Amino acid sequence: MIRFALLLCLTVSPAAAQTLLVKMGTVAPEGSPWHQILQQMGQQWQKISAGKVTLRIYPGGVLGDEPDMITKMRIGQLQAVAISGSGLSRLEPAVACLQIPMMIESYEELDYVRDRIAPRLEKLLDEKGYVVLNWGDAGWVHFFTKTPARRLDDIRKMKLFTMAGDAEALELYQSAGFRPVPLATTDMMPALQTGLIEAFDVPPLLAMLNQWFGLARNMIDLKWAPLVGGTIVSKKTWERIPDSLRPALLEAARSAGLRLRGEIRKLGDDAVLEMKKRGLNVITLDAATMAEWRREVEEAYPKLRGRLVPAELFDEVRRLRDEFRAQRAKKAS
Repeated sequence: MIRFALLLCLTVSPAAAQTLLVKMGTVAPEGSPWHQILQQMGQQWQKISAGKVTLRIYPGGVLGDEPDMITKMRIGQLQAVAISGSGLSRLEPAVACLQIPMMIESYEELDYVRDRIAPRLEKLLDEKGYVVLNWGDAGWVHFFTKTPARRLDDIRKMKLFTMAGDAEALELYQSAGFRPVPLATTDMMPALQTGLIEAFDVPPLLAMLNQWFGLARNMIDLKWAPLVGGTIVSKKTWERIPDSLRPALLEAARSAGLRLRGEIRKLGDDAVLEMKKRGLNVITLDAATMAEWRREVEEAYPKLRGRLVPAELFDEVRRLRDEFRAQRAKKAS
């Protein structure tokens, strides 16, 4: 009997050793489109790997905000994260090239630029020990304020939420005359309730899902920047997955990212309509005010280039954007 039990253990142990649990954190609210797509991706991984790879998702920031989760991934408490471009730029500053204020004006431009710049960003992240499973969107960033605002000077007078832990960005905000208040995104609601912050810039869908707009009922109808996102896994964990499984798992992840893009883009527009029904005041800018915003922002580009965004990538994004616009204009003529 003892010999049989030992033989059984020796038979079962190798199979058990092949199973891999991948713990993934995200601040995406539980039940949100981001969370649902990740769950579907996890189900596909389970099927593709015949149960050898299990994805366990911790949504809603239960493991902290994005900087917290990045720290947990670095020390091995998490193996993967689904985070915004702001979080990704903490791992690799070059990712910020996709979120330069008022550089990109449409999703078509974003797709054209990102598809061509992504391999370089993925290589840089790979060198730091992370594998990009997919790229996604969180929508267009807009300013939400407690009192109506139209100009950048109006925003400068308000206490503006900024993500904690980015000293470089904080200094740039301050040098530009803003009143930044660095906080974790998980502290947004109490900060609005207490008056610690009076303005924030996020995509409308996030403002609605987290109910932040209820305390800042004014939104400027200006596309400040696209907020991209990505799902990454530690290279150490990825390489524990058998070579034969990785291509199919990666394909499932990429497909999930593409599905998410389409869904988020539609839901972002729907969110504005829904919030308007609930009392959101959408402030439309005339052409002169819009030109004023653009002039001020572009005057700040030299401060961003080479500081928040690597100079070479800043220039490449602008080149690709202009290339796309030239091709579009040629087709239209």
